[in-house]
Amino acid sequence: MWGIAERVEQMERTETGTDRDRETAPGDSAVAPTHRTMTAFTPADEERQRGVRRMKLTATGLLLCVAVVYVLARWGSHGEAGTWTAYVAAAAEAGMVGALADWFAVTALFRHPLGLPIPHTAIIPTKKDQLGISLGEFVGENFLSQDVVRQRLRAVGIGSRLGAWLAEPEHADRVTAELATALRGALTVLRDSDVQAVVGEAITRRANAQEIAPGIGKMLEKVVADGGHKRVVDLVVARAHDWLVLHDEQVMDAVQGGAPGWTPRFVDKKVGERVYKELLRFVTEMRDMPSHPARGALDRFLGDFASDLQSDTDTRARVERLKGEVLGRGEVQDLIASAWTAVRSMIVSAAEDERSELRLRVRAALLSLGARMATEPKVQDKVDSWVEGAAVHVVTTYRKEITSLITDTVAGWDAEHTTRKIEAHIGRDLQFIRINGTVVGSLAGLLIYTVSRALGA
Repeated sequence: MWGIAERVEQMERTETGTDRDRETAPGDSAVAPTHRTMTAFTPADEERQRGVRRMKLTATGLLLCVAVVYVLARWGSHGEAGTWTAYVAAAAEAGMVGALADWFAVTALFRHPLGLPIPHTAIIPTKKDQLGISLGEFVGENFLSQDVVRQRLRAVGIGSRLGAWLAEPEHADRVTAELATALRGALTVLRDSDVQAVVGEAITRRANAQEIAPGIGKMLEKVVADGGHKRVVDLVVARAHDWLVLHDEQVMDAVQGGAPGWTPRFVDKKVGERVYKELLRFVTEMRDMPSHPARGALDRFLGDFASDLQSDTDTRARVERLKGEVLGRGEVQDLIASAWTAVRSMIVSAAEDERSELRLRVRAALLSLGARMATEPKVQDKVDSWVEGAAVHVVTTYRKEITSLITDTVAGWDAEHTTRKIEAHIGRDLQFIRINGTVVGSLAGLLIYTVSRALGA
């Protein structure tokens, strides 16, 4: 009996090996396969397949055992063995029917039973694409729905968990280091010329798009009203006084050089000395007298200029022209470019230094954020809402792409190889159906025969 079962199993293995040989036959190398295969059989798959074969032997052996019992029971019923043989024969007959029916059902999942093209058999290889579509729809409806995503994420409690994780100093240090590495990498990848061009163009466009004269006028008006310009005047007048004291000869020579040629030299000298003394006196008085008339005149001039900057059309137009000329100069563009270079270098240096103010502030901010997320329900709810919103947006926007990944992947699998792969994973459990069918069929047949005899009696 077991020899027959082994022979049947050997025939099945031979048929499977023949199919595998046909898949990899050298003569087929000229024809490109139309489907991608699943991942090649691993040692674990081979072990599963051996387990399936053992269970097939067991199920087939049980079927043959029931068949032998049936034959012996029927033979005994014609002799003088007793009426009990009829009960055994009925149970064995029903067990064979159950075993054969379940064998047909299990086999029909993977191939045509006995090689006959019976309708609705070889379900997995023939309905593989439909199964992939159904699987994609099942995942989309039951795993990628908005309610399911929100419910699962809310149950996880990402805000509180992330907060507790960030509140640990070593984790904050790790995140800070990763952020610093990412920042250095991003700044290294960026080309200075490109960034400088973008920054320069952005600053120039923004400056050209916005009139600056009214803003300057308001600022100057505020400065004059607060007396902030007086310190500048004090500084200028003090420096002018010191300069005149140190350069008296140059000032007098300049005055004498501008005198007519027909005037006597001593007159020119007297005039130069007189002009120098008056100029020095004027600057000294202006320096020492906060209420000097010249200071008042300067205040009125600045106030009028501030008003003109805000309301006078000609003054505003002249400022705009001056602004355009200044921005158009190469020196200004070079200054903008050099500013980016300096900023980039400063950021890179700060990111590399573990004790820099930038990294210390980022670390402190992460620790503070983690503590708040771990203890404050409002912050946790806000973080959870952000995460849920982002996940729902991804799911609702790209659900079709996600499910199509499943259906397209299944559609790209080779049917025969896929069947063998699936059978290796679930075939062993399916063989228990055959065993259970044999046992349950026998018990059902025995019960039915017993009831029939009882009613007939």
